[in-house]
Amino acid sequence: MKLVIFSGTTEGRALSVRMAEAGAEVTVCVATDYGSEEQPAHPGIRTRVGPLTAREKQALLRGAALCVDATHPYATHVTRSVREACRAAGVPYDRLLRAPSEIEGAHIVESAAEAAAYLSAFPGNILLTTGAKELGAYARLDPERLYPRVLPSHAALDACEALGIPHRNIIAMQGPFSRELNEALLRQYEIAYLVTKDGGAPGGFPEKATAARATGAQLVVLRRPAETGHSFEQVLKRCLAALDA
Repeated sequence: MKLVIFSGTTEGRALSVRMAEAGAEVTVCVATDYGSEEQPAHPGIRTRVGPLTAREKQALLRGAALCVDATHPYATHVTRSVREACRAAGVPYDRLLRAPSEIEGAHIVESAAEAAAYLSAFPGNILLTTGAKELGAYARLDPERLYPRVLPSHAALDACEALGIPHRNIIAMQGPFSRELNEALLRQYEIAYLVTKDGGAPGGFPEKATAARATGAQLVVLRRPAETGHSFEQVLKRCLAALDA
């Protein structure tokens, strides 16, 4: 049975290994070299790295019994394109959903631009943990206030430099991070605001929220896009059923 997983997440990696161990022929699609580095090696898993056009997605899906979209909860454009490719290729599609977090005491915004507008009205240092791709939204703010925590990649560092962020403010580290490390960073840089996405437990959201409460930093959360899908256990059950069919 051929299974295609659009991944780059903890859940996608776990599903790929479980299905390869069960005997499936698994193709995992990740967008970046970082995603490829994190993908476990297995004889039954082939990893495809880099963005795909609509036609390339359809060609990759040809002959698959099932396609699982296990991409990040905020990667809505990817989810939309994968769903469309499955429809065009006639391949069953399933969305693996990450459980949302319980959010208390946070200021909720709809976008990075809205977060920047909110923060422009208040003083204080800001820890940005929403990714390098959205740094441009904070160009209206004094770069001295910004402390972006980004992946240690050339692209992420270039994005920080393009915004004029001082090198001493750049935190280039790979997560997820413990509560203790989050708290240490918040204290070290005297952070007043922590901007994040609801990445759920796999994305380290609880540890960030707890650290913010402990240090008195205001949590600013980009609202997760609404979508429908299934849990890891439900998707795994469907994949195993397709394997046995």
